[in-house]
Amino acid sequence: MLTRIFHLNALSALHVGVGQAIGVVDLPIARAKATNLPIVPGSALKGVLRDEFTSVENQSTLFGPESISGDDGAYASALAFGDAHLLLLPARSLAGVVAFVTCPFVLARYAADLQRAAVASIPAVPGNVQGAQTCSDTKIKASGKTVVLEDLDLEHSNGADAWANFMAQHLYGTAEADKNWVRLFKERFAIISDDDFSFLADTATEIRARIRINDKTGVVHPGALWYEENLPAESVLWGVIAAGAARDSSKLTQDQVMSTFATAIGTDKTVQIGGKATVGRGLVRFIL
Repeated sequence: MLTRIFHLNALSALHVGVGQAIGVVDLPIARAKATNLPIVPGSALKGVLRDEFTSVENQSTLFGPESISGDDGAYASALAFGDAHLLLLPARSLAGVVAFVTCPFVLARYAADLQRAAVASIPAVPGNVQGAQTCSDTKIKASGKTVVLEDLDLEHSNGADAWANFMAQHLYGTAEADKNWVRLFKERFAIISDDDFSFLADTATEIRARIRINDKTGVVHPGALWYEENLPAESVLWGVIAAGAARDSSKLTQDQVMSTFATAIGTDKTVQIGGKATVGRGLVRFIL
């Protein structure tokens, strides 16, 4: 089976929910059970990308048949989509407006997937990080040796240049228009401890209040106030796409399946994922 890494870069707040919950937040986002870190389920991603392939000849080969009438027409898709896991979380910073943070635990899982996909020049995963490691030309150091993220005061140190350069290379292009984003990203990149990252993943997501107005009275419907959780814009997630040989009559090899998908989707495509699309949620860059 052939695997490739994909990234999702949120251009707007992203809500991939799990239905209603009992708690302060009525509509929480999907999270991994073991880590409680935000995810985008592979099923959500597969459905979105299938819609992007409506005019592609081999859509049913890649994604499976739209409908099945009897066992003769049943076969699995040649592509398998893994869940997208949180890689970078934007967090409010006292200096530099925002920081893009990750942690050693996340980087270790990311590096393992990169190795399985045969990606070259993967930086070493940092060990036990205390405080915040940044690039040498960082803009998020507040005063002295302190980085202030949300409610956290973290001691500053350098040492994140290798990972910042690696991620910038995979998230942004080499065109002149991308150079400014690369610079902004590197200046605001930080590696923090696993505990601090877990805390921010719980507390630094975006909570928005929503209401429904009665057309006749012009006031809120009784009980029509609810709270939604979103991943903030500029969040970055990664996942794995696996390609196997086609299971239909096309007989495409796994290399042909992956090549067909990559050619049709391109290296950087804007798609809408998750709910609340009509109020601007879920615009993401799909980067392959």
